[in-house]
Amino acid sequence: MSKNKLKVGIFSGSFNPIHIGHLALANYLCEFNGLDEVWFVVTPQNPCKTPGQLLDDELRLRMVQKAIHHYPKFKASDFEFHLPRPSYSINTLKALQAAYPDYIFYFIIGADNWDSISSWKNYSLLMNNYNLLIYPRKDYAIHIPKEYPNIHAVNAPIIEISSTFIRNAIRDGKDMRFFLPTGVYEMCLNAFPEK
Repeated sequence: MSKNKLKVGIFSGSFNPIHIGHLALANYLCEFNGLDEVWFVVTPQNPCKTPGQLLDDELRLRMVQKAIHHYPKFKASDFEFHLPRPSYSINTLKALQAAYPDYIFYFIIGADNWDSISSWKNYSLLMNNYNLLIYPRKDYAIHIPKEYPNIHAVNAPIIEISSTFIRNAIRDGKDMRFFLPTGVYEMCLNAFPEK
């Protein structure tokens, strides 16, 4: 009797910093969309962002580890640290599939990214060969062509919080402790000093 393959959601991002919106979404996908785990894959260099915008890779990874340590379905991953930069999603998914052939991966993206997926590297390969879970974002409709049974919209709650908003607020001296996981807020106070 063969055991069921582990269903793993790949939540790839800068996490600069990780916040409660990231965690709530991942929690929803585990509890309501059948994922066994969600891996928070910290991206060292998003091709859409300049490297100077990001905190140190290891610091962002430590923030993710601190944020998720109490929930067994979440894993922090430095997988992209060992891949060529910038980090293209198609390369990451190919490498993950090769490294973990017994897992079924689901790539998690927002409706805003889905809206611009045609600008992604090898996007047709991504859409044809990988499972995608698209979560809602305000002001973005999700239209999935019928020829992609591997791509699904999820009815997750919309939480409009951004890392940029949090960084700017902390630099402006705002108390943002309830927007960030326990322990991460303290790390952010040092990482984003008040102006």
